[in-house]
Amino acid sequence: MQQRALIVGVSGVIGTALAEQLTGDGWEVYGLSRGRTAVPAGCTALTADLTDAESVKKALADLKVDKVFFSVWSRQANEKENIRVNGAMVRNVIDALGDGLKGGHVALVTGLKHYLGPFDAYGKGAVPMTPFREEQGRQPVDNFYYAQEDEVFAGAKKYGFTWSVHRPHTIIGFALGNAMNMGQTLAVYASLCKQTGQPFIFPGSKAQWEGVTDMTSASVLAQQLEWAATTPSAQNEDYNVVNGDVFRWKWMWGQIADYFGVEAAPYPDEMQPLEGRMDAAAEQWKAIAQQFDLKEADINRLVSWWHTDADLGRPMEVFTDVSKSRKAGFTGYQPTRDAFFALFDRLKAEKLIPA
Repeated sequence: MQQRALIVGVSGVIGTALAEQLTGDGWEVYGLSRGRTAVPAGCTALTADLTDAESVKKALADLKVDKVFFSVWSRQANEKENIRVNGAMVRNVIDALGDGLKGGHVALVTGLKHYLGPFDAYGKGAVPMTPFREEQGRQPVDNFYYAQEDEVFAGAKKYGFTWSVHRPHTIIGFALGNAMNMGQTLAVYASLCKQTGQPFIFPGSKAQWEGVTDMTSASVLAQQLEWAATTPSAQNEDYNVVNGDVFRWKWMWGQIADYFGVEAAPYPDEMQPLEGRMDAAAEQWKAIAQQFDLKEADINRLVSWWHTDADLGRPMEVFTDVSKSRKAGFTGYQPTRDAFFALFDRLKAEKLIPA
């Protein structure tokens, strides 16, 4: 029997990769979003304001699905508002589908801010020892990830579905207009440096430059989501998910520089975040887009300076343990350098960065 999935946040980095994974495996896929960006090929688009229960109910009326995947959030002014808004979005979808979810599965993607704390208190508390493990549990702070989890847990009890929670590190993947996309941001930054002669300077902290870290390919995450949704023994559990390798940015920065044919600058005397330093980038990118006949001249549809600064500016080492999912049977793996290069190749092929 063909499986039917609803992806909430289908046009993002995770949603795009998951849609490609599931449609490639023969699933019937519906994508729920605000409708600002086209859904991936093979998906049926559904549009709603996820913060409006009636809007969601109307959009999902008569929809029958076996699996629901949440990869969605809306950034608010503070964490209290993040909790209110982002918790409600999960609750609105679950309640709209209601008893139709009985015997099905709901998967929620959050991330390592489960361990690091939310943006309001990012890395300021007693961060657990690395590598992060699922058994370390929640931090004693307000966190919208916890609110979203609690909505899934409550829905599972009320409507009788299984669940899984997935915690990737920074994700490498393809999407337009996404608020958190380091891979594309670095591709555009390197392209700007090559075309304008600016130095390719690492924008983050010395702790990140020198420390061990890892990342998550959107394709590996998509594989884990499908695995957990279709493997009964893997359900009702939380899982970290990363590529499986570790690296140091002082090595990876040179690899990225070599790919783009630019020179990797030495680590600077002080941090040089991208936000602020890229004030002229929008106009520069318009000129580059015209010169190379690129599809997207609006740099803000491609980059997220603030999010890349936040991830690379962490004052501590961050990496994860994925033994739990390995022991449960998930074997997805991709070297992080390969994940970056695959993304860069796709961005060139899609004419979003110069070839």
